[in-house]
Amino acid sequence: MINLDPVRLAVAAGMLLAYAAMCFALWRSSSKRCAPDEAADWLVVYASQTGTCEYLAGQTVATLRTGGLRARAASMDDIAEAQLRNANRILFIVSTYGEGDPPDSGARFAGMLGGLDASLGELHYAVLAMGDSSYVNFCGFGRYLDAALQARGAQPLFQRVEADRSAPAAIEAWQHHLSHLAGTSDAPDWSAPAYGEWRIGERALLNPGSAGAPVYRVTLRPAGALLPDWQAGDLVQISAPGDPAYPREYSIASLPADGQIELLVRLHVRDDGSHGVASGWLCLQAPEQDTIQMRVRQHSRFQQGGNAARPMILIGNGTGIAGLRAHLKHRIANGRRDNWLVFGERNAAHDHFCRDDIDAWQRDGALASLSLAFSRDGAEPRYVQHALSAQAEQVRQWVAQGAAIYVCGSLQGMAAGVHDALLAALGQQQLDQLDAEGRYRRDVY
Repeated sequence: MINLDPVRLAVAAGMLLAYAAMCFALWRSSSKRCAPDEAADWLVVYASQTGTCEYLAGQTVATLRTGGLRARAASMDDIAEAQLRNANRILFIVSTYGEGDPPDSGARFAGMLGGLDASLGELHYAVLAMGDSSYVNFCGFGRYLDAALQARGAQPLFQRVEADRSAPAAIEAWQHHLSHLAGTSDAPDWSAPAYGEWRIGERALLNPGSAGAPVYRVTLRPAGALLPDWQAGDLVQISAPGDPAYPREYSIASLPADGQIELLVRLHVRDDGSHGVASGWLCLQAPEQDTIQMRVRQHSRFQQGGNAARPMILIGNGTGIAGLRAHLKHRIANGRRDNWLVFGERNAAHDHFCRDDIDAWQRDGALASLSLAFSRDGAEPRYVQHALSAQAEQVRQWVAQGAAIYVCGSLQGMAAGVHDALLAALGQQQLDQLDAEGRYRRDVY
């Protein structure tokens, strides 16, 4: 029988508790998103659609902390009106969605700010606006945010910084301002993960004879390196020759267990018949022996996260089926069969992407519900939003059972139509609640 010394037990227990407390403290300090009420001198608020602004917010916090400042990052959809009224220093990092709109995580805040009649005279702020100059309202949300804050008396720390497609010069200008605020030149490295070399394994046209632009299934494998890890919902960034400053993003249609990255790429055909730089190269021009510069990028807002244990309604059109396919593969592999897929395209005969997968899932009972909408096959156009509207009662039932809603596909037409159909079925209050709970997520482009 072992004799246990009470004194030694007490000392050991104290050491164990101290160690646990230290581990907890380290975990908290490394967390990107802190609790909303955590004390901080500086608040870094991000509104991100695909994760770039969230990443930059984390780097901004790290730079401020290097100078000894207390700083924390928070998603814009977590900021309450009282926090905005009482804040003294906020750095905003925001993207623009579509033609000047806020991203999903900034929509509620934009509405709140627009209706705010209080003075923000005590607030000192700065804005890093991310945008794409190919859109008419370049950096539209960042510009609106800057103007709305100034109109309410807030004082800019420095002039708004606008980044066209994550232009390095703009990011460096933001870093320069941060170094002055933090009083340090010892800033952390902001370099994004390096591009790796990949090779095309297979390339197949999926919709011969389609009335729409050609869509190719492209598979890629690392060139002499290990396959990186990723989750359903994540993206890849591809740097095409001749356009190295503007990486294109594509939803990943496969999982690491598949041993390769699979993409669905729509060939962009210009009015003069020429092809888009990235899509033309990926779909037609790149020889199989060529290496492709590509990296995986986490897209935390479109990952399953806590929604993995919920029923899921997956809605998309066109090449948006790529992101939905990865989600379905992950869920089915983990035994989740409470999946409802809503998918639309032009013609069933030509544009039924991933048909073999969908048919197999339906036969096996892995799809609890399937709704298809092919707009050119009937007398009247029928789109994804029409399929949802026709099954509004089923939408309400699934949501009442805890379902999450994921939307992937085209911004123009589909995304707005689906949002309106969900709004009609659920009402503004419930849709806002789903968004606040992270149960309504979109990856639209």
